[in-house]
Amino acid sequence: MEAGKEPESNTTTMRKALLIVNCIILSIGNCAGPLMMRLYFIHGGKRVWFSSWLETGAWPIILLPIACAYFHRSRNQPSSQNKLFLMKPHLFLAAAVIGVLTGLDDYLYAYGVARLPVSTSSLIIASQLAFTAGFAFVLVKQKFTSYSINAVFLLTIGAGVLAMHTSGDRPANESNREYVLGFLMTLGAAALYGFILPLVELTYKKAKQEISYALVMEIQMVMCLFATGVCTIGMLVNNDFKAIPREAREYKLGETKYYVIAICSAIIWQCFFLGAIGVIFCASSLLSGIIIAVLLPVTEILAVIFYKESFHAEKGVALALSLWGFLSYFYGEIKEYKQNKPAEMTSVSDIQGSV
Repeated sequence: MEAGKEPESNTTTMRKALLIVNCIILSIGNCAGPLMMRLYFIHGGKRVWFSSWLETGAWPIILLPIACAYFHRSRNQPSSQNKLFLMKPHLFLAAAVIGVLTGLDDYLYAYGVARLPVSTSSLIIASQLAFTAGFAFVLVKQKFTSYSINAVFLLTIGAGVLAMHTSGDRPANESNREYVLGFLMTLGAAALYGFILPLVELTYKKAKQEISYALVMEIQMVMCLFATGVCTIGMLVNNDFKAIPREAREYKLGETKYYVIAICSAIIWQCFFLGAIGVIFCASSLLSGIIIAVLLPVTEILAVIFYKESFHAEKGVALALSLWGFLSYFYGEIKEYKQNKPAEMTSVSDIQGSV
């Protein structure tokens, strides 16, 4: 009995450890990604498609952990059975479709960040949780409690409050039309990514093969590869490849720092995407959406500190509603865990008694 429980216990412990690691990776990408992207724009960067490309362009980095996983498997599996890539064709196709959607989402988000202060765009992105919750309910039959429903409602209202102040923090030399368009594009990015997260979870559930973390990294790589392809086409149409050298020379912080910012931005965004789908693998798409939203105050504070962005009353109300929503969700999760724990203990006792 104990021997049978040990592998299950080890698996649970490993999954919790992976969840913590992916939460940390997601936190780094979610907080630093928008700040790096905004840094590119406020100092003279104007190429939206190029900025979109940077969100997924560092996908070859994923090859390193995939190779490490391959060599680790080779210790326990015969070389004839061990493969560098585990993904089957139908899963590759699903990841490719999600990658194309991710590429479109990258553009919507980059356009919004180019027009809005980070503190504003981050608050709008918080509405993504409402879209994630809705699509998770439809696609993967996500169960909701009164606490999670309350959290989604408060976060949605918080984003709506910002619409009442659409021009108070408009950057200089930007028309009201451009600002409103940036607001709508960011909201569109939140809605689309709110659809992508449950779609990834659905892909895991419908996959006709065992989903390991090594396979999750492969899915991430394929998604980013196709997203980068979409953005590359956009860059070609927009002549970004010809404009980048000139833009680098004219960049306010200098040509070298232009490329340093671009490289760092690409690496940081890989942390975001890998962390997001890693959390889905270890838990659910709803939790991934919650973590993305719960980091909102951190991004808000960093934007105000580093970029001296204004923090008017509407942002304060939206932030308070967001924090209220976060507390509501996590209180509900803790309460549900405490309720389920006695039932699990009773179930284990019954099994031991029958043995």
